[in-house]
Amino acid sequence: MPQGLSAAARFAADLIRIDTSNRGGGDARERPAAEYVAARLAEVGLEPVLLESAPGRANVVARVAGGQGGAPALLVHGHLDVVPADPSSWSVHPFSGEIRDGVLWGRGAVDMKNADAALLAVVSQWAGSGARPRRDIVLAFTADEEDNAAFGARWLVERHPGLFEGCTEAVGESGAFTFHAGPGLRLYPVASAERGTAWVKLTARGQAGHGAKPNPANPVTRLAAAVARIGASGWPVRLIPAVRAAIEAIADATGTPLPAGDLADLAAEDLLAALGPAAALVAGTIRNSANPTMLQAGYKINVIPHEAVGYVDGRVLPEYEHEFAATLDELTGTDATWEFAHREPPLEAPLHGLLPDNMAQALLEEDPGGVVVPYCMSGGTDAKQFARLGMNCYGFTPLVLPEGYDYYAMFHGTNERIPVSALDAGVRVMDRFLLRA
Repeated sequence: MPQGLSAAARFAADLIRIDTSNRGGGDARERPAAEYVAARLAEVGLEPVLLESAPGRANVVARVAGGQGGAPALLVHGHLDVVPADPSSWSVHPFSGEIRDGVLWGRGAVDMKNADAALLAVVSQWAGSGARPRRDIVLAFTADEEDNAAFGARWLVERHPGLFEGCTEAVGESGAFTFHAGPGLRLYPVASAERGTAWVKLTARGQAGHGAKPNPANPVTRLAAAVARIGASGWPVRLIPAVRAAIEAIADATGTPLPAGDLADLAAEDLLAALGPAAALVAGTIRNSANPTMLQAGYKINVIPHEAVGYVDGRVLPEYEHEFAATLDELTGTDATWEFAHREPPLEAPLHGLLPDNMAQALLEEDPGGVVVPYCMSGGTDAKQFARLGMNCYGFTPLVLPEGYDYYAMFHGTNERIPVSALDAGVRVMDRFLLRA
């Protein structure tokens, strides 16, 4: 480990070296990472609660007392699990936590052990300086975010809601990273919304039989037809307030004139083309989506099965869940039936207020030349679970990133890595934000 390394970099490297790969279906073990986090919190005088939802599936919650009595509490959450990584495809071992030329490598460097480490570093600084936030800060480090939260945030919300007493707002992953939209133009998207999860199971049934004989009721053919229609479908543009505000803010920051008329009447391709490189910030959230991801059918090449099954990763915008369901009905037709395999609601929190204003101020104090813009996350986070307790949820894990760094490619990708300088800047931003949130 290089000398003079920041606390955040050390914590992040340590956490990366703890393999918390989540393979889905309950196959994960976060407890060693949870024990590490709990130990760091205890070292600075907090009283962490370590809760195991199943053997090896552990969560940690701690509360930092604020200085303003009676003020509502703020939840700050991050997950401890990561998606699996194949060492043979990486330049360094994904669980080495190696720091090379000022860059931290490993699974979780971006998603999201870096942010967990930043929170540990912030509370460590407070313990050393005597600093105290304005209101109570509840810290939650969760299991199972990379699957369906059944062993993590959902379990905490259902079984231990008292740990979050008084929390009216929550801050979690994604958002507040540097997006280089052009020469000298640095955007910082702060998330106030996220699309809902609508994972769908398709089932086609028909006549089983010999593979050598004609079969007009072949379920594999029926499933394939339905899947092809879903995959080729072009969903219409639907602009929720957060995304419309993001488009307008990006256009203003880039000096790009938007097409006349209602933006929602444009074709998706035309709307995105008008935004240039910054279109990447809204490309995944200007409409619902449904992407086929899995197919299961048959057991022998010369046997036509009686049933074929497929899975679709659907994502839905707030207020457009009914449109999603109606479209799936139309696309599957008589070839297949469909049902939700897993479903979580979309979220949208207020764009303006004390909390988002403080986020923007903390970012701009770190990078006065940056521009803060609204953001809607295309996927889902643990915020969906905490929103069930009535919290307004935001995505704010600040990183000040150098030009040329492909932030999006790091999520679940090979050679995941983060500059240590970006991590340290994130600690400074989070420190300023939480002290006055």
